[in-house]
Amino acid sequence: MHARHALTRHALIGGLAASLALAAAALAQPAAAPPSATASLKTPDGVIIGSVVLTEGPSGVLLRVDLKGLTPGWHGMHFHEKGDCSDPKFMSSGGHIQMPGMKMPHGLLNPEGPDYGDLPNIFVQADGTAKAEAFSTTVSLKGAQGRSALLDADGSALVIHAAADDQTSQPIGGAGARVACAVIR
Repeated sequence: MHARHALTRHALIGGLAASLALAAAALAQPAAAPPSATASLKTPDGVIIGSVVLTEGPSGVLLRVDLKGLTPGWHGMHFHEKGDCSDPKFMSSGGHIQMPGMKMPHGLLNPEGPDYGDLPNIFVQADGTAKAEAFSTTVSLKGAQGRSALLDADGSALVIHAAADDQTSQPIGGAGARVACAVIR
């Protein structure tokens, strides 16, 4: 009987060791990277001044902006409806992203907003550089969970404005001219 318990114990230990080895191998596998998109930020004269990386999350999109060469201070930043930065004033990017049939007022602090393109301001240092992360729950790369799709048929754009967005007034919070644009496709 003692030999039988010893065999059972060895079988259990061997099975446990095999299970632990499989679990360790599964944990060692890198997790699939979430979907992402990268775009170059350009000035009206076509000079690349930085980049934006957009990464899909379970409830929205994380954007990471890295740029240089803008005027120091606060600048408004918005998602625009068309992936087109071809004209010098970036007006070809259209207005802020909206859901079809759902025009929302502008402003993260607007009690009736925000619209789907609203983002926090970005701060540019005295040397003209800026790095920022922001998260938007109103968009998705491809329209997950019914959110606006940044990568739809005509793409979208990230536009940076000359001045800060006050996050309440219409139509763009006083953010002024469009000074940088990135085509998101």
